[in-house]
Amino acid sequence: MFRVRPIKLIPNLLAYCKVYTASFYIIPSISKRPCLGSLLPFWLGSSKGPKYKIPSLIQQLSVSTSSLAVQEQVMAETGVELLNSVDDQHGGVRVEMKEPMDPKIFSTLLEASISHWRQQGKKGVWIKLPIELSSLVDTAVKEGFRYHHAESDYLMLVYWIPDTVDTLPVNATHRVGIGAFVTNHKREVLVVQETRGKFRGSGVWKLPTGVTNEGEDICDAAIREVKEETGIETEFVEVLAFRQSHQAFFSKSDLFFVCLLKPRSFDIEKQDSEIEEAQWMPVEEYAAQAFVQKHEMFNLIAKVCLAKLDADYVGFSAVPTTTGSGKRSYLYCNNHYMGYKTSSSNNQP
Repeated sequence: MFRVRPIKLIPNLLAYCKVYTASFYIIPSISKRPCLGSLLPFWLGSSKGPKYKIPSLIQQLSVSTSSLAVQEQVMAETGVELLNSVDDQHGGVRVEMKEPMDPKIFSTLLEASISHWRQQGKKGVWIKLPIELSSLVDTAVKEGFRYHHAESDYLMLVYWIPDTVDTLPVNATHRVGIGAFVTNHKREVLVVQETRGKFRGSGVWKLPTGVTNEGEDICDAAIREVKEETGIETEFVEVLAFRQSHQAFFSKSDLFFVCLLKPRSFDIEKQDSEIEEAQWMPVEEYAAQAFVQKHEMFNLIAKVCLAKLDADYVGFSAVPTTTGSGKRSYLYCNNHYMGYKTSSSNNQP
């Protein structure tokens, strides 16, 4: 991008304009730069400036943003261009880069934007860079940004502006896993032996387990994992227990929910890629395995499952509800004394 003085290159445009205080117009080096806002001087169109008729050529130099969700690019009062941003609910701003940009131009705009946000009293800055704009990561880091989290298609960087304690929330601290306790009318439990992982080749029979997908409810994840690993159709009943452990997945903690499911089918079709063997095993035989007896956590889980079958143990049912913002959700609670009846229809979103 370069700056051109209008007196030298576009003198005829001055005849249409009764404002002469700006020293330059900005002309893009390519025909469209959606990541940038208006290319006209910042005072054009201001309610405080004089009225005039904008010539069609100048109108064509205006570039709109690529998303209505992103605030239109503005200029600071000094005439310096800023990155597109939207305010968040915590006194900060969010920037979502969508179009290619030269790292040097990005550095200039980022530095000017930080200065502008500091004057406005903003706190945290979030910049989302898609993987195709990874060339801008180094520039952002040199300006003081740090990694917050990454997904398969983007990297999120953050920056704390004020000279106070950084209160930006950390990245997600836990992943969520499930174990499925599925029993039939013969007091048999559905168990598997895995083709990989720490139980590979150990001869240990274990409950079907897995990890929830993004946006997936615990009850749905349990049903899905059983279906994928064994081909058995099930109905969610309740959460029997859950366990929290730390440093379980790289540096992340882990929440593991033991779920009681009722089978709707009984013929096993194992998942060859992950499951070596699958069978219905007498529940007492499952609990009596040497591995289960030796390891306290597995022994406790087996005792909970047996208590559900033989005693009055009551777990946590999934009660469908809505959040304050109207989103569908589940409250997992012991409704034994609440008079709330759940059914298979309740467990469907």
